[in-house]
Amino acid sequence: MTAIRRSKPWWIRSRAVLASVAFLALVLGPAAVNGTLAGWTDSETSRGTFQAGTVPAPLLTKTCVFQPGVLGVGARVRIFWKPPAGYQLGDIVVTASTSGLGSVLAPITGFSLASNTTSNGDGSYTTDVPTNLLGGLLGLGSELEIAFQVKHASGWLSVPASVASNAGLLAGLGGNCRNLT
Repeated sequence: MTAIRRSKPWWIRSRAVLASVAFLALVLGPAAVNGTLAGWTDSETSRGTFQAGTVPAPLLTKTCVFQPGVLGVGARVRIFWKPPAGYQLGDIVVTASTSGLGSVLAPITGFSLASNTTSNGDGSYTTDVPTNLLGGLLGLGSELEIAFQVKHASGWLSVPASVASNAGLLAGLGGNCRNLT
């Protein structure tokens, strides 16, 4: 005789499935909801400072002199200066500007620092800036600023060492020069 197999009642099977689902929910549920139990707290601090490099400026060694020439012909401004330690004549840029609001220092057209400068033997130099190269900038009582700046290999310029010159009213008469720095 064959035995008849009876299946388990549906409510027993349902209870087993529900118990399995409840067990999985208890075990896996908190991990899925909370993600991680790691936290981030740290009480260490750090400090630091930085400072931009500075390109040193040339130094004016004597008071500049306005030399009027003969009736204004050959007039020039003589400037006495010294480059900072570690810099040479080739590192210097000479610029000019008229005094006044909004004037900008600009290279002097036709001026060669090397050919207009003599060494004094002690590391200082004397530079003559002919006023004819300054064009209409220096004349009829207008004041002109001539500045020497060190140009670093990075392209940065130092603050200027400057003089101000006035050619006077007529043929260099009454002309003067003064150091600004």
